[in-house]
This record gives sequence, structure tokens and C-alpha cells, in this order.
Amino acid sequence: MRFSPAGDPGVPDCRSATRYLLWLAGRHKLVFTAGILLGVTWMVAQALMPAAVGRAVDALTRRDQQALLGWGLVLLGLGVLQAVAGILRHRCAVHNWLAAAYRTVQLTVAVANRLGATLPKRVAAGEVVSIGTSDISHIGGAIDITARGTGSLVAIVTVAVILLSASVPLGLVVVLGVPVLMAVVGLLIRPLHRQQQAYRDSEGALTTRAGDIVSGLRVLRGVGGEPVLSARYRAQSQALRGDGVRVARVESLLEAVQVLLPGAFLVLVTWLGARFALRGEISAGQLVAFYGYTAFLVNPLRNLTEAADKLTRGHVAARRVVRLLRLTPELVDPPHPASLPDGPGELADGESGVLVRPGRFTALAATAPEDAVVIVDRLGRYVDAEATLHGVPLRDLPLATVRERILVADNDAHLFTGPLRAELDPHDRADDATITAALAAASATDIVDALPDGLDSVVAERGREFSGGQQQRLRLARALVAAPETLLLVEPTSAVDAHTEARIADRLGAARAGQTTLVCTTSPLVLSRAEHVIFVEDGKVVAEGTHAELLDGEPRYRATVSRGED
Repeated sequence: MRFSPAGDPGVPDCRSATRYLLWLAGRHKLVFTAGILLGVTWMVAQALMPAAVGRAVDALTRRDQQALLGWGLVLLGLGVLQAVAGILRHRCAVHNWLAAAYRTVQLTVAVANRLGATLPKRVAAGEVVSIGTSDISHIGGAIDITARGTGSLVAIVTVAVILLSASVPLGLVVVLGVPVLMAVVGLLIRPLHRQQQAYRDSEGALTTRAGDIVSGLRVLRGVGGEPVLSARYRAQSQALRGDGVRVARVESLLEAVQVLLPGAFLVLVTWLGARFALRGEISAGQLVAFYGYTAFLVNPLRNLTEAADKLTRGHVAARRVVRLLRLTPELVDPPHPASLPDGPGELADGESGVLVRPGRFTALAATAPEDAVVIVDRLGRYVDAEATLHGVPLRDLPLATVRERILVADNDAHLFTGPLRAELDPHDRADDATITAALAAASATDIVDALPDGLDSVVAERGREFSGGQQQRLRLARALVAAPETLLLVEPTSAVDAHTEARIADRLGAARAGQTTLVCTTSPLVLSRAEHVIFVEDGKVVAEGTHAELLDGEPRYRATVSRGED
């Protein structure tokens, strides 16, 4: 039996954690059912072995060689059946574990991709990491334990029937004792559930704080905030340790009960069986069988308590996964998408009055930089607004179409781990000449030349080996390599020096010649190279023209640009 992750994980049932677990089990009905049947066969074969041993002992006391041989062969057959069923059950259980765990991973990754920028607004990064590291294991364990749990339950019923047929008092002890043992164990499950939930919440919060500290370490050191954040992390870590100790305390008590109660039950049944044998109410073979059954019951009882524990853990984990899967992105495709003409068209924002004409290099200067960001978010459909392309509202277009036609490159974008070539050209569509031209336009050639393996050098997480200005230039080069129909740039030169900014300003227009480009900036170096400049104040267009015209005729623009120049 080989396992390979499903190409299409399917549509999960997210109405509740229980329904999600049942949906996972139903995705592999054949293997899941086979695992349960094999688990029942495996446990029942073990349950019948004490009876065969007892009959063999009775045959031995009667010196009945034929019966002894027959029961010996039965015992051999049960052993072979138990071994074969156990091996196959284990293979099915491993398959079910992997299928449930990796299907959950696929669904989690899919919803993260679907949510996009919405994800960090709704869920902490540590929460997503914890799902991928611990929750999938608990979910897989909940699906895996069903085979052993069901087999153990059927085995206990089988043993109870055999014992009742041999001795009603001893049978009643077993029939009534097992539910009592399970009820005692069940009393510990609920507090364990609560402690696990608290530990899981603390773990996700601590992971999120660790990620925040690592990502902002350079800034923290610059402002002297590292000791403060370290102290907070240390305190939160100790709180997590306390939650872990409380979970371990309940778990250790549960483990002790799993050993103590079945052991005490074994002593009780053996003592009663010995008394019945001395009174002649049961035979020696039945006494051996009763002892064997009692010793055997320790295993299915432990399996049932383990099943309760794993199902509880799986339910807690599934609840968190379901909570993530229920999230919906802020932007969704319209029920009846509109069609869009081919080729570049006018991109307009009705709320601000910004109109980006096709095929031109346009600059947008705003008195407040945040106003420019808001306008670009509308033009790139990162919020639903009255923005249009070719006169068609962006909200009426499929989101994939908008992303394909309009690319927004801002300073919140990240560099990812991997070869620099793949970072600049993630779709592997551009040749070396195109990448080289983009690097030159972004004045980033020197960055690549300084790397030991050039474009084949590996970028560390978030490009931490690069300075802020280098990261900005590489992000600009990546946007130019993509060569979108419409490119919206937000402050692409804010982190570079004046000489580098002048080179970028000189080359950017040529690199985007004949393509629609909007640059949000207050840099005179960039504004002077733009074909058309739009000036925005209080979120509205108040003037348009060339850089020189606006300098001469618009004092507010002149004041804004002067601040940018300073």
C-alpha cells in the first residue's frame, strides 16, 4: 500500500469539528472501513485465545489428546489470524493518519492562498504555524485510533458474552466493571480538554510573538527595545511552560489511572475466579480462561482510554482548523463576472478623480502619502470601490483577471527564500536578457554582481542579507520582469540615495515605454521624468499637468515636492 497526497483535497464540511473529522474519514471510505474491520478481527482473535487455552487445559485434565490437538490448532489459527490482521490494520491506520493530516495541510495552504492579504488580518501567524505543526498530528491520530478503538469495544463485548455464558456472577463483574472504569477515566478527559485548549492558545500566541521579534529585530535594536521585548517573550514563555505543566499533570494522572484501574480490575476478577474454582462452580480451564480474559482486557481498556484522549485532542485541533477554513476573503469574485476588452485601457478611480491613461508614464503626488496608498488600493482592487478599467467596474471582474492585468508593487512586499533568479522571475517566463534589463532599470545590477553566485545565489528569509534600499530595488526589478499591462508603484525609491534615485528615474520610463505605469511619489527626480503628473490633496485630484507646469502654477504642489526634495 502506497500513500500519495490527493491532487484535489475536496470541499470540507466546516459546519463543526465533528463533521470535519467525519468528512476526513469519508474521503477514504474503503481504507477507513477496512482498517475498522481489520481492527475488529485483530482484537476479537485475541479475545478468543483465552477461551481456546481454557478448553485446551480442560482437555489436558481429561487426558483427551484429540481435543487437546484440536484446540491447539484453533489457538494456532487464531494466532496467525491475529498477526495478519494486525499487520494489515497497521498499514491501513498509517494510511488514514497520513491522509487526514496531509489533506488538512492541503486545505490550510489553499485557504491561506485564497485569503491572501486577509489572512494576517484575521489569524495570527503563530496560529497557522501551530496548525501545520501540531494540529495535523492530532487530527491524524483521531482518524487512526478509530480502528483500534472499535476493535477494542467489540472485543470487550465478545469477552462479556463468553464470561456470562460461563459464569453469570463473573460475567456481571466484567460487564458492570468496564463501564465504571471508563466513567472514571472520562472524568479526567474534560479537564484535559480544557488544559489542552489553554496550552494550544498560549502556544499560538508565543509563536506569533517570536515571529514578530525576529522580523523586527533590526528595528528593536535601533530603538533599544530589544530588552523589553525579550522580557515580555520570557514572561510569556514561562506562562506557556506553566500551561504545559498543567497539561502534563492531567496526562500523567490519566496514564496512572490507565495502569492502576485495569490492574485492580485484574486482581478482583482473578480472586473471584479462584474462589469459584475452589467451590467447584467453574473448571480449572475456565479459571485459566478467566485470568486470561482479565489480563487481555487491560489492552482494550487502554485502547479505549487512548481513543478518548486522541479523539479529544483531534476535536480540539479540528475546531481550530474549521475556524480557519470558515474564513472568507475580503474580496470575492462576482456571481456573474463581466467581460473585459483586450489591451490596455483607462484605469479610473471615481472617488478621487484619478485617471491613469493607457500607455503613459504617470506620477501621482499626494500631500499625505497615505492618500496615495488608499487610491492605489482601490485601483488595484485591494478594496471594493468605484474603480474601473476600460469603463468596467473592477468589482464586476474576476479577481484573477484584475491581478493579471494590474500589478501593485509597494514596500510591504517581501523577498522569499530561494534562488534570486526564481525570486525575480517566479513564473520562469523571462530570459536572462529580460532579467538583466530589469535589474539595470532598477539600478540593482551591483547587488547581483556582489553575490557569489549571481542570479543563482540563494536569498535568505525575507532577504535579510540585503539592506532596505537593496530590497526595494530588487522588488522593483521583480515588478519590471513581470511586465504587467498596468503597473502601480508606491514610493519605489523612498529607501535609496539621491544618486541611485536619479538613475532609476532616468531608466524607469524607458523600461516601461508604451505601457501603463503609475508611480506614487513626491520625489522631484521621478516627477520630472513623468509624462503626466496628478496632484492629490485630501484624497481628491486638485491639479494635473507636467512637473514643470505644476511647479509654476500650483503652490500646494510646490510645497509638497519641496518637502519630498528635502
